[in-house]
Amino acid sequence: MKSPLRILYLEDNPEDATLVQSALEADGIDCSILRVDNREDFVAALKPGEIDVVFADFTLPRFDGLTAMATAQSILPGIPVILVSGTLGEERAIDSLKSGATDYVLKERLSRLAPAVRRAMREVEEREKHAGDSTLIRNERRFTEATLNSLPGIFYLYDQQGNCLRWNANLERVTGYNAEEIGGMKPTDFFTGDDREQIAQKIEEVFEAGQATAEARLAAKDGTRTPYYFTAHRIQIEGKPCLIGTGLDISSRKKLEAQFIEAQKMEVIGQLAAGVAHDFNNILAVIMGYSDLMMRQLGVENPLQKLAEEILQAARRAARLTRQLLVFSCKQAVQPFVLNLNSEITDLDKMLRRLIDENIVMEVVLEQEIGHIKIDPGHVVQVLMNLVVNSRDAMPTGGTLTITTSNVTVDQDFAKKHPAMVCGDYVILSVRDTGAGMTEEVRHRLFEPFFTTKPRGKGTGLGLATCHTIVEQSGGCIEVSSNLGWGTTFNVYFPRVEEPVNSPGGAVQTREVPRGTEILLLVEDDPSLRHLACKVLEAQGYTVLRAINGQEGLRVATESKGHEISLVITDVVMPQMGGKVMAEWLRVVYPDVKILFTSGYSDEAIAQNGALESGVAFLAKPYTPAALAHKVREMLDAKPEIAAPASAT
Repeated sequence: MKSPLRILYLEDNPEDATLVQSALEADGIDCSILRVDNREDFVAALKPGEIDVVFADFTLPRFDGLTAMATAQSILPGIPVILVSGTLGEERAIDSLKSGATDYVLKERLSRLAPAVRRAMREVEEREKHAGDSTLIRNERRFTEATLNSLPGIFYLYDQQGNCLRWNANLERVTGYNAEEIGGMKPTDFFTGDDREQIAQKIEEVFEAGQATAEARLAAKDGTRTPYYFTAHRIQIEGKPCLIGTGLDISSRKKLEAQFIEAQKMEVIGQLAAGVAHDFNNILAVIMGYSDLMMRQLGVENPLQKLAEEILQAARRAARLTRQLLVFSCKQAVQPFVLNLNSEITDLDKMLRRLIDENIVMEVVLEQEIGHIKIDPGHVVQVLMNLVVNSRDAMPTGGTLTITTSNVTVDQDFAKKHPAMVCGDYVILSVRDTGAGMTEEVRHRLFEPFFTTKPRGKGTGLGLATCHTIVEQSGGCIEVSSNLGWGTTFNVYFPRVEEPVNSPGGAVQTREVPRGTEILLLVEDDPSLRHLACKVLEAQGYTVLRAINGQEGLRVATESKGHEISLVITDVVMPQMGGKVMAEWLRVVYPDVKILFTSGYSDEAIAQNGALESGVAFLAKPYTPAALAHKVREMLDAKPEIAAPASAT
């Protein structure tokens, strides 16, 4: 190379340009480098006969290497472009070569730069020797076209009058227009309505300010509109201003954004539901507590006994509703119980019938000797309600909805098809409808989060996905069979257990309430519930110290010197200091103290991965006086390391 090699270097760091020039000169390449750091200067420097090779950083604040490469090869066909970057990964490097880059060199390996330059210049010399060869000229054109067509999105070049000078094959593919049609179309012709007005304004902005970006829906020939992100820059071609740019399909991003917004809405609703349920549980605990006390004092023969019992049962039903709110909001600690599925369905019968339309007949067929299952009762409610609602929506003009239960033994062949299951005995909950059915494609996507076939605003796409998660966590699975026009059947498999039923919310507690003489510390911020709990415990012989929050609880414990307190009963969520923080302090000073947590819902301090932490005793609100007294006695009599979850009886 007799004269210095003329290099145009797109780089925003002057020190990197100096380092590159030193590396080349050290390897015997005499060169002069013109460094630019923006699109305008880069385009202005691309003059025929003045540049031998282009170096470009892969990523700049307002420009990128691939766009720079396409711009350089559009203005100076055949110009070698070498990407010199410190951030270019292997996959992006390969993609850059496919897009037309001559070579790429990492900044930490500048020893490769000189050989890459020599190889590039040899290729240029070979092309110059055959400048008159028409085949080579056609190949150069094909190379340029290949470069533009390999870009990930659409490419376009317009003059200021709106004439399309150049475009890539992607523009024809995504719009459905052929080359002849595109050649006669203005840039605004690819848009409709507000999008057209926005693009017209952005075009003016490009020619005035030099660049612009926009998000708009590209209208295809068949009328479909697809969201795209457009970038455009002003360049000079033969002294005339032109607009060059690219567009990327952002449909997937828009879908994710919509899903995120929907998830945020659900989170807000869930938080509201959790707050309402928590406060309501405190009220229900008071209603249930005083109803229970009234029943015990009135005696069985008193005519008011039945009225008090009705109040208590109504409060229990309300407690079940708040439990559903907590399950929905994911703010409840999972507490599995051994259940009779038939009993759960029977209890929900009236509520389920209110969910369906009058033109739908609901039939319930339950196997008499049904096995027991172990699961959080709230999860059974959630699964059954979601399946019933899904079946209802599949029958807008009416039909029959059938709920059945049965026992089944799963063999090895069936278990292999469902990884979450093992061979053994199961209980099946079946929900069958006579609705429209579903396609195979819909069936395969049925349990995807946010997937829904319902109209916009009619479904979140979370119901069946949540059911699927609940059932798999219990060790079972959901099997779906459906045919278009013939309805759908959901078969939910729950592992069968041989343990006796210990479901919450059962019959009114009749066994003798245990007594004691120990000193207890009760920490509860709700005054009505605090007064009731103290009344109940003191009636059983205990001495009860009271506190309205964690801070006061620590003070009371310190004043009593800790060792006199046998058990601390504390709410989880309280103002100033919650029960979890208070318990941690107490265990440091008084490591032998026993602690029973109570809550209308369990926050992250108690609920970890959806289940109670090991070693934490918990009594869910609302609880009856009998449940509180039995749990307290159980805690006091237990060994220090034993602290089993409680059932609210």
